[in-house]
Amino acid sequence: MLAPSRGVYPNGPKHVLTKIESSLIQVVVFKATWSGGLDVFTDEHRQKVWDQLRQFDLRCFEDLLSTDLIRAAAKRAGVRLGRGPLYLTNMVWLGIASAWHHTRSFSEILTLTLHLLRDVEGFAQTPLGKEQGRAKRRKSGKSKHSPRRPDATEVSEEAFVQARRRMPWSFWLALIMVLAEEFQAAHPHQVRWKGFRLLAMDGTCITLPNWKKLKDYFGIAKGRRGSGRVQARMVMLQCPLVRMPFSIEVSPLKVAECKLAEDLVPQIVSGDLVLMDRGFWSYRLMSQIVARQAAFGIRLKRGVVLQTVRKLGPQDRVVRWCPHPATVRRWQRQGQTTPLPESLELRVIDYRIPGFRSSAVVTNVTDPNRLSREDWVRLTTNEPGRNLQPGLYHRRWEIETTFRELKISQKMKGNIRGRTRQSVLFELAGHVVLYQLVRWLMVEAAEQTGVDPLRLSFVKAFHELDNLRYALLTSTPGHVARVLLPRLLSRIAQHVVPLRPGRHYPRPHDTQAKHKGGNRYQLPAKVATKG
Repeated sequence: MLAPSRGVYPNGPKHVLTKIESSLIQVVVFKATWSGGLDVFTDEHRQKVWDQLRQFDLRCFEDLLSTDLIRAAAKRAGVRLGRGPLYLTNMVWLGIASAWHHTRSFSEILTLTLHLLRDVEGFAQTPLGKEQGRAKRRKSGKSKHSPRRPDATEVSEEAFVQARRRMPWSFWLALIMVLAEEFQAAHPHQVRWKGFRLLAMDGTCITLPNWKKLKDYFGIAKGRRGSGRVQARMVMLQCPLVRMPFSIEVSPLKVAECKLAEDLVPQIVSGDLVLMDRGFWSYRLMSQIVARQAAFGIRLKRGVVLQTVRKLGPQDRVVRWCPHPATVRRWQRQGQTTPLPESLELRVIDYRIPGFRSSAVVTNVTDPNRLSREDWVRLTTNEPGRNLQPGLYHRRWEIETTFRELKISQKMKGNIRGRTRQSVLFELAGHVVLYQLVRWLMVEAAEQTGVDPLRLSFVKAFHELDNLRYALLTSTPGHVARVLLPRLLSRIAQHVVPLRPGRHYPRPHDTQAKHKGGNRYQLPAKVATKG
């Protein structure tokens, strides 16, 4: 990845950007061609200028999200990087910037860094400032909406929209997965527990602006919660030990979560252990996970008929589950081509948390020596290290925390600006990639101080990043690497969240039965207490 010139602010504000002569001036002035009184910049020239400008305030992520990584994601998705100022690499950084600066419009984000540089004392006397002054005095004769501008540092919003349309969703998915794989390679011990790569899967709904195109594609929520709102459905696969997203799927609201979960199954490999909510109870989904030689843990769904095979201990037994013949016929009518096993051998672990109804965890890890009953359902432990406080299945709630941090702490909820499907997906992917990068920095900060990454505050880490943004803008790359980034990690590590094992946040109507439509009701999870 190209970095800004090392001469930025060498001797204080009076010498702003003086060493950019060796880089930007060669691009902006000497490599321009004169034609009819206008500087006609080729795509290569504009691309080099924007390579220099694109991430002055995002340089804290430069080593994590390298150009080689973006190129690898493009290759996996079968997408060309392209040419010009808005080629694929710059569009990724603009997607991250759009998530970071959620209150600004896309047109403001395109010129945000340049505007910040213009406000620095002495910018007008720099080669870049002089070239911009000459570009303003010229009359291009083009419409203000033209994607081609005489100034190489300017790109219109129309050009940005055109570039975004050429950016397929498959590339964003590949980038999220490649970034997660790079994190796993750099920190393998942070994602594994007792020989398993621990994963969690869950879904959420994302409220979108009430525009007709979005309403027609994504759909409107029905029922008591979110009724009448335009919403998209997202299902995420993440590592609950560090809250790092591994992959996502986004779809219209009418697509069921189980269907999106099946689309994420190819990302599951042998040796994985996937924690799921009982909303993902599906014979086909479980069979697909087993076929990939992976394991899962899920809460038992009410009304499922399981045949006990043998007992492993108190409240711990091995069962056999056979799908109902009518269910098998329905799958066949739907075009199910992959043969499903006639039965699944599972393990059921019954437990009860004080104040809640009795429940059970179902898993295909039937060997109690591999994972004991205590590993699955304990509430707290005083043992040091990664012994999962509380038990294994309750680590699934970390993905709920990820959704909360994305929506509330990172301001994704209520701040989606797009009016089309492409723009909405662009923003959602930018938010997920930004969240991955922040989480990566938090893991590195935790490792330097010997703290569990989940004990660090995401909100405070995001604030520290925001506070350092202007220092990153006005510092040389050497100063950033030697001083600012170590200082940033140290500050992030200072915000340790108190350990509160077993703590939960009550939900409204927790003690009331939930209406599921028709005459079906779901029993309340929490037991009502008197007094």
